Amino acid sequence: MSTAPHAAGDYSTVSDPERALKYAIRHFAGDRVEIIEGVITPRSPSWAHESAAEVVRRQITPRTDELDLVSGSGNLDLPGSENWYIPDLAVVPAELAAKAEGALLPDQTLLIVEVTSPSSAETDRVVKRRRYGQYGAPIYLLIDRQNRTCTLFSEPSRLGYASESGPHPFGAPVRLPAPFDVELDTARL
Repeated sequence: MSTAPHAAGDYSTVSDPERALKYAIRHFAGDRVEIIEGVITPRSPSWAHESAAEVVRRQITPRTDELDLVSGSGNLDLPGSENWYIPDLAVVPAELAAKAEGALLPDQTLLIVEVTSPSSAETDRVVKRRRYGQYGAPIYLLIDRQNRTCTLFSEPSRLGYASESGPHPFGAPVRLPAPFDVELDTARL
Protein backbone atom coordinates (compact mmCIF):
# COMPACT_ATOMS: atom_id res chain seq x y z
CA MET A 1 0.00 0.00 0.00
CA SER A 2 1.43 3.39 -0.94
CA THR A 3 0.68 6.71 0.66
CA ALA A 4 -0.45 9.70 -1.32
CA PRO A 5 2.21 12.33 -1.92
CA HIS A 6 2.04 15.39 0.28
CA ALA A 7 0.57 18.41 -1.53
CA ALA A 8 1.54 21.92 -0.45
CA GLY A 9 -1.00 23.24 2.03
CA ASP A 10 -2.52 19.79 2.64
CA TYR A 11 -1.48 18.59 6.08
CA SER A 12 -3.86 15.64 6.25
CA THR A 13 -0.99 13.24 5.50
CA VAL A 14 1.38 14.55 8.18
CA SER A 15 2.06 11.55 10.40
CA ASP A 16 2.79 13.53 13.58
CA PRO A 17 0.99 16.89 13.59
CA GLU A 18 2.28 17.80 17.07
CA ARG A 19 5.88 17.39 15.96
CA ALA A 20 5.27 19.25 12.68
CA LEU A 21 3.58 22.16 14.44
CA LYS A 22 6.33 22.51 17.03
CA TYR A 23 9.03 22.25 14.35
CA ALA A 24 7.35 25.00 12.36
CA ILE A 25 7.22 27.50 15.20
CA ARG A 26 10.78 26.77 16.32
CA HIS A 27 12.24 27.18 12.85
CA PHE A 28 9.98 29.62 11.02
CA ALA A 29 7.86 31.68 13.39
CA GLY A 30 10.38 33.71 15.39
CA ASP A 31 11.16 33.84 19.08
CA ARG A 32 7.89 34.97 20.61
CA VAL A 33 5.31 32.46 19.42
CA GLU A 34 3.35 29.99 21.52
CA ILE A 35 1.08 27.11 20.61
CA ILE A 36 -1.99 27.07 22.83
CA GLU A 37 -4.22 24.03 22.36
CA GLY A 38 -3.03 23.73 18.74
CA VAL A 39 -3.39 27.43 17.85
CA ILE A 40 -0.24 29.36 16.92
CA THR A 41 -0.31 32.52 19.02
CA PRO A 42 2.18 35.39 18.59
CA ARG A 43 3.19 37.15 21.80
CA SER A 44 3.95 40.83 22.14
CA PRO A 45 3.66 41.83 25.79
CA SER A 46 3.14 45.46 26.73
CA TRP A 47 5.50 47.38 28.98
CA ALA A 48 2.98 47.14 31.84
CA HIS A 49 2.89 43.38 31.35
CA GLU A 50 6.70 43.14 31.38
CA SER A 51 6.83 45.44 34.41
CA ALA A 52 4.64 43.08 36.47
CA ALA A 53 6.92 40.13 35.69
CA GLU A 54 9.95 42.27 36.58
CA VAL A 55 8.45 43.17 39.98
CA VAL A 56 8.40 39.46 40.83
CA ARG A 57 11.84 38.79 39.33
CA ARG A 58 13.49 41.51 41.41
CA GLN A 59 11.99 40.20 44.63
CA ILE A 60 13.03 36.59 44.08
CA THR A 61 16.52 37.31 42.65
CA PRO A 62 18.37 37.21 46.01
CA ARG A 63 16.85 33.79 46.68
CA THR A 64 17.45 32.47 43.16
CA ASP A 65 21.09 33.55 43.46
CA GLU A 66 21.42 31.68 46.78
CA LEU A 67 19.91 28.53 45.29
CA ASP A 68 21.84 28.72 41.97
CA LEU A 69 18.68 29.18 39.92
CA VAL A 70 18.01 31.12 36.73
CA SER A 71 14.90 33.12 35.90
CA GLY A 72 13.81 33.84 32.36
CA SER A 73 11.13 33.32 29.76
CA GLY A 74 12.44 30.37 27.77
CA ASN A 75 10.33 27.88 25.84
CA LEU A 76 8.41 25.13 27.61
CA ASP A 77 7.29 22.06 25.67
CA LEU A 78 4.28 20.02 26.76
CA PRO A 79 4.96 16.71 24.98
CA GLY A 80 1.99 14.70 23.84
CA SER A 81 -0.07 17.86 23.41
CA GLU A 82 -0.20 20.64 20.85
CA ASN A 83 1.14 23.14 23.38
CA TRP A 84 4.38 25.12 23.42
CA TYR A 85 4.47 27.93 25.97
CA ILE A 86 6.65 30.94 26.65
CA PRO A 87 5.92 31.87 30.27
CA ASP A 88 6.33 35.46 31.39
CA LEU A 89 8.78 34.18 33.98
CA ALA A 90 10.08 30.73 34.84
CA VAL A 91 12.70 29.70 37.38
CA VAL A 92 14.90 26.65 36.73
CA PRO A 93 18.16 25.22 38.10
CA ALA A 94 21.13 27.10 36.58
CA GLU A 95 22.86 23.86 35.58
CA LEU A 96 19.80 22.72 33.66
CA ALA A 97 19.36 26.09 31.92
CA ALA A 98 23.02 26.17 30.87
CA LYS A 99 22.70 22.80 29.11
CA ALA A 100 19.26 23.33 27.54
CA GLU A 101 19.54 23.90 23.80
CA GLY A 102 15.78 23.69 23.25
CA ALA A 103 12.69 23.81 25.38
CA LEU A 104 12.41 22.58 28.93
CA LEU A 105 9.44 20.77 30.42
CA PRO A 106 7.14 22.31 33.04
CA ASP A 107 8.20 19.72 35.65
CA GLN A 108 11.80 20.94 35.28
CA THR A 109 10.81 24.39 36.56
CA LEU A 110 10.52 25.45 40.18
CA LEU A 111 8.19 28.39 39.53
CA ILE A 112 6.17 29.64 36.57
CA VAL A 113 4.64 33.12 36.51
CA GLU A 114 2.04 34.26 33.98
CA VAL A 115 0.76 37.83 33.78
CA THR A 116 -2.63 38.31 32.17
CA SER A 117 -3.33 40.64 29.27
CA PRO A 118 -6.78 41.40 27.89
CA SER A 119 -6.07 39.02 25.00
CA SER A 120 -4.63 36.17 27.11
CA ALA A 121 -6.42 36.39 30.46
CA GLU A 122 -8.72 33.38 30.05
CA THR A 123 -5.89 31.27 28.63
CA ASP A 124 -3.68 32.08 31.63
CA ARG A 125 -6.52 31.60 34.13
CA VAL A 126 -7.89 28.33 32.76
CA VAL A 127 -5.86 26.58 30.06
CA LYS A 128 -2.34 27.25 31.30
CA ARG A 129 -3.31 26.66 34.92
CA ARG A 130 -4.65 23.22 34.01
CA ARG A 131 -1.79 22.32 31.65
CA TYR A 132 1.02 23.48 33.95
CA GLY A 133 -0.46 21.35 36.74
CA GLN A 134 -0.91 18.33 34.47
CA TYR A 135 2.71 18.62 33.34
CA GLY A 136 4.07 18.87 36.88
CA ALA A 137 5.07 22.52 37.30
CA PRO A 138 5.36 22.70 41.12
CA ILE A 139 4.30 26.34 41.57
CA TYR A 140 2.24 28.53 39.24
CA LEU A 141 1.74 32.20 40.12
CA LEU A 142 -1.02 33.93 38.17
CA ILE A 143 -0.84 37.72 38.17
CA ASP A 144 -4.24 38.82 36.97
CA ARG A 145 -3.89 42.44 35.91
CA GLN A 146 -7.52 42.76 34.84
CA ASN A 147 -8.88 41.63 38.23
CA ARG A 148 -5.91 43.11 40.14
CA THR A 149 -5.25 39.84 42.00
CA CYS A 150 -2.55 37.19 42.44
CA THR A 151 -3.30 33.50 42.84
CA LEU A 152 -0.74 30.87 43.76
CA PHE A 153 -1.29 27.29 42.61
CA SER A 154 0.70 24.31 43.92
CA GLU A 155 0.51 20.53 44.29
CA PRO A 156 0.28 19.62 40.59
CA SER A 157 -2.01 16.76 39.61
CA ARG A 158 -3.37 15.17 36.45
CA LEU A 159 -6.39 17.50 36.70
CA GLY A 160 -4.40 20.70 37.27
CA TYR A 161 -3.53 21.88 40.78
CA ALA A 162 -4.78 20.50 44.08
CA SER A 163 -3.92 23.60 46.13
CA GLU A 164 -4.85 27.22 45.51
CA SER A 165 -4.00 30.30 47.57
CA GLY A 166 -5.97 33.37 46.59
CA PRO A 167 -6.99 35.31 44.76
CA HIS A 168 -5.12 37.92 46.80
CA PRO A 169 -5.78 41.59 45.92
CA PHE A 170 -2.83 43.62 44.70
CA GLY A 171 -1.18 45.10 47.77
CA ALA A 172 -1.62 41.97 49.89
CA PRO A 173 1.53 39.93 50.48
CA VAL A 174 1.78 36.57 48.70
CA ARG A 175 4.03 33.92 50.19
CA LEU A 176 6.00 31.76 47.74
CA PRO A 177 6.59 28.33 49.30
CA ALA A 178 9.86 26.39 49.46
CA PRO A 179 12.37 26.46 48.00
CA PHE A 180 11.79 30.22 47.71
CA ASP A 181 10.29 31.06 51.10
CA VAL A 182 9.81 34.64 49.93
CA GLU A 183 6.93 36.97 50.71
CA LEU A 184 6.09 38.96 47.56
CA ASP A 185 5.07 42.58 47.88
CA THR A 186 2.30 42.92 45.27
CA ALA A 187 1.65 46.64 45.70
CA ARG A 188 3.56 47.58 42.52
CA LEU A 189 1.94 44.99 40.24
